[in-house]
Amino acid sequence: MAEVRAVSPGRRLKDALAAGPLQLPGVFNALVARMAERLGFRAVYLSGAALSASYALPDVGLVTLSELVSTAKVITQATKLPLICDADTGFGEALNVERTVKELESAGVAGIHLEDQEMPKRCGHLSGKTLVELEVMVAKIRAAVAARRDPDFYLIARTDARGVSGFDDAVRRANLYRAAGADAIFPEALESPEEFIEFAKKVPGPFLANMTEFGKSPLMDVNTLAVFGYRMILYPVTTLRVALKAAEAVLSEIKTSGTQKESLDKMLTRAQLYDIIGYTGYEERDRKYFGQ
Repeated sequence: MAEVRAVSPGRRLKDALAAGPLQLPGVFNALVARMAERLGFRAVYLSGAALSASYALPDVGLVTLSELVSTAKVITQATKLPLICDADTGFGEALNVERTVKELESAGVAGIHLEDQEMPKRCGHLSGKTLVELEVMVAKIRAAVAARRDPDFYLIARTDARGVSGFDDAVRRANLYRAAGADAIFPEALESPEEFIEFAKKVPGPFLANMTEFGKSPLMDVNTLAVFGYRMILYPVTTLRVALKAAEAVLSEIKTSGTQKESLDKMLTRAQLYDIIGYTGYEERDRKYFGQ
C-alpha cells in the first residue's frame, strides 16, 4: 500500500495563497494563533519586532535563532495554520542562512522572509538602516533555496532599499532577488499607494504588503491592495500593540482603584479561555488513562 504523506506547511501556505489574497495577522504566542484560526484566518505570522518586544528588547537583531525557532515551534504545534516567520537577516551570512532555513523548516514553519539590511538591523520603518551589498543578499537567497528540503517551503525576499537608496534601487534589487530564487518579494516602507502600484508593475510577483501601524506606508484595506497586485497583507505587531494597551489599562486600574472589577467585561471568561486551550479534552483524557 502506498505511503500517505502529510501535506507540508509550505504546501498548505501555497494552497492558502491560491484561494485569494492572504491576510497575515501577527501572532505573538500560540494562543493568539489559535484565536486567529478560529476566526477564519488562513495563515499567521511571527514578527521579529513582536518577538523582540516580548523579551523587552528593541528590534535590532538581538533575538537569537534558537529563541525564534523555539517560539515558532510552540505556535506550529498549537495551530494547523501555516506560519510565516520573520527571519531578519538570516542570523549571519549565507552559510548561517542555510542553518536558519533548516531549523525553521524542522520547527514546522511554512516560510520565512529574509531582509537585505546590515547588522545591527532596524525596524523597516525607521531611519538609520544600511544595506548589504547586492551580491551578499543574492548569495543568502541562493543558500536558502539550496537548504530547504521541501520545495514548497516559501522564501520571501524583503528589500529595505526604498528608505535607504530609493525606489529605483528597491525595484532593481527585487528583480535580482526573484531571479536568485525567491518565491515572493516584500518591498518594505513604500510611501504611497502610487508606489505600491508602480512597484508591482516593475517586479514579478507575488508581493507582500506590510500594513504596520505608525510607519511610512499608508494603511490600506485588503481589497485595495489585492487590486494593486499584492497577494499577502501583513499586520505584524497589531495584536501585540492592542494587547499591551489593554494590559496597561487594567494594570493602571488595579493600581489606582485597588480592584479589577470595572474591567471584567473586557476579559475572556474562564470558560472562554478554557474552550480555546481545550481544557475539557485534557481532563477527559486524564480520567481515561486512570480507567475512569
